[in-house]
Amino acid sequence: MNSSRPYIMRALYDWIVDNGCTPYLLVDAQRPGVEVPVQYVKDGQIVLNISPSAVIELQIGNDWISFNGRFGGTPTDVLVPVGAVVGIYARENGQGMVFEPEEPPSPDGPDSPDSGPEERPGAGSRGGRPSLKVVK
Repeated sequence: MNSSRPYIMRALYDWIVDNGCTPYLLVDAQRPGVEVPVQYVKDGQIVLNISPSAVIELQIGNDWISFNGRFGGTPTDVLVPVGAVVGIYARENGQGMVFEPEEPPSPDGPDSPDSGPEERPGAGSRGGRPSLKVVK
């Protein structure tokens, strides 16, 4: 089964925004694949304001969260693997969720969303190489 984490994050994001609050994303900035402005990282973590008024082109996918934001007036592309998200919560009242730590991806996995398919269903569930056959 797919991880429930991205589904829960999307639902919490919508819930926070629908209630007029500001969604904050707490990220483990030391995880592989995290691309955030390092000058804003404190104690290995960064808090990102992902409200609709703060970011452009927010995408919460099953494997990656990406958006464009401004840090100190400089436009910056941000890329966060879903597994690097520590929590999502409302700035105004702290309501949200903290996630259990997830194992980092294996070194032979993709380094970025552009380096391969987003997900391979069934990969690792069976031994051997997957195969396809033509059905007429």
